[in-house]
Amino acid sequence: MQTNLFSKPSPGETVLEARGITKRYPGVVANDSIDFEMKAGEIHAILGENGAGKTTLMSILFGLVQPDEGEIYIRGQRVNFKSPVDAINMGIGMVHQHRKLVQAHTVLENIILGHPNAGKLLNFKRATREIEELCERYNFHIDPGAKVWQLSEGEKQVVEILKSLYRGAKILILDEPTSALAPPETKNLLSSIEAMTKNDMAIVPFITHKLPIVLAVSDRVTVLRHGKVTARLETRHATQTILTREMVGREIIFRTKQVEVERGDPILQVENLSTLNDKGALALQGVSFTVHEGEIFGIAGVSGNGQQELAEVLAGLRKPTGGKITFAGKDITTASSLNRWQMGMGYIPSERITVGSIGDYSLVENMAMNFYFDEKFTRYGIINFKKIRQFTEDIIEEYNVATPGPDVKAKSLSGGNLQKIILGRVLARNPRLIIANLPTQGLDVGAIEFVRNKLVEAKKAKAGILLISEDLDEVLALSDRVAPIYEGEFMDIIPGKNAQKETVGAMMAGLHTKGGQDESR
Repeated sequence: MQTNLFSKPSPGETVLEARGITKRYPGVVANDSIDFEMKAGEIHAILGENGAGKTTLMSILFGLVQPDEGEIYIRGQRVNFKSPVDAINMGIGMVHQHRKLVQAHTVLENIILGHPNAGKLLNFKRATREIEELCERYNFHIDPGAKVWQLSEGEKQVVEILKSLYRGAKILILDEPTSALAPPETKNLLSSIEAMTKNDMAIVPFITHKLPIVLAVSDRVTVLRHGKVTARLETRHATQTILTREMVGREIIFRTKQVEVERGDPILQVENLSTLNDKGALALQGVSFTVHEGEIFGIAGVSGNGQQELAEVLAGLRKPTGGKITFAGKDITTASSLNRWQMGMGYIPSERITVGSIGDYSLVENMAMNFYFDEKFTRYGIINFKKIRQFTEDIIEEYNVATPGPDVKAKSLSGGNLQKIILGRVLARNPRLIIANLPTQGLDVGAIEFVRNKLVEAKKAKAGILLISEDLDEVLALSDRVAPIYEGEFMDIIPGKNAQKETVGAMMAGLHTKGGQDESR
């Protein structure tokens, strides 16, 4: 493996320092004179709302982005990173929020891809042995010969981390490392991260929105708001209330208040629905349920138990192998996704980048994707982009989207702001049914509060909402009825007021006997 250009630091030694980092984009100051430091053997959390400048700062420290002003020091020596190669040579690695893996390649091939020895004669046997040694040292469990597409999200995250460690990283930047992980995967990853800091002084700038994780594992916290540092404090002196106030400048209500709405007629009826996953295995096994107007039907489950396939089948993106789907009294089992949209179904996908938007398209063009068939915006099959642009500007204002304007590319937005665009695009059509798949995953506390309130408003407007979430607290806070899912089956359907966290959690893990389904279906 490649040797770092600096020797093993002393505990508590400042190994990375940024002074006066400033980065401007048209209409936005992403980083405004930021000072930041990392010490050996610590976990340093970076907090802030979506668009606060966290990822920009870390991208600068990794050489992906060049600052307009400011300086970077490694162990007191000023450095100039012209590219990530320079940062990697100084022992810095970065694990991005969105995976950068080749799905068809093996774990081993992904790890060595781009390594300095790539293009020369590779010793696969030695590389496998070195990767296995890293796994043993940090308690990772991964098969170097497995194809990436066969892995869970947690395993893919491990591959990304191993890529950096294999290149000799001692400063490891983790951008939202747990956003797509199930609770057991999160626990395992955090254990390995702590082992990195203790065993060989790995340094971990840790970007996350999950405050309980910050309070549990980090040593220090730096909070950003609108590109500026608003707080630097030791985690032992922090609370969720203090951190959220510094992040958003106000108090955040962590538990959404239940809103009583008179339940209307059935809007979605699912009978004995089955489908296969991408590997050809059975993902759903005869699921049956009903969603009514004016209710939130929550599905709680650990990632990989069929909820993704369920959302795709209902949205018309995956074919069922059995069963029936009825929407607004009509059989739509074989209907196209366009037909479902035209009938009044709205879909908020979990993959906001790959499915919910096209990164190289502008916000106006992305908005047009759900309105090209709408007579308000088209005539004789020609889209009126002037109207679409005005509509996009209205969504940006109403949803408080942080962006220079409607003509920027979707990929330039932070995750939370892109989610607001997708949410606004869906809700603007006043859908009769909303399928919300992981709608708050990876969002900051302010954005989470905003999204949840929008779903509650839709419920009050008599929309039926199918909420799919891996956040059990979210499901319990919002849902009128709760369906724990395990291995493609509903373990029960429970009235929200009777749903206990311990019981539902046990059902999600398959540790509770399957009960009788709620008679109110």
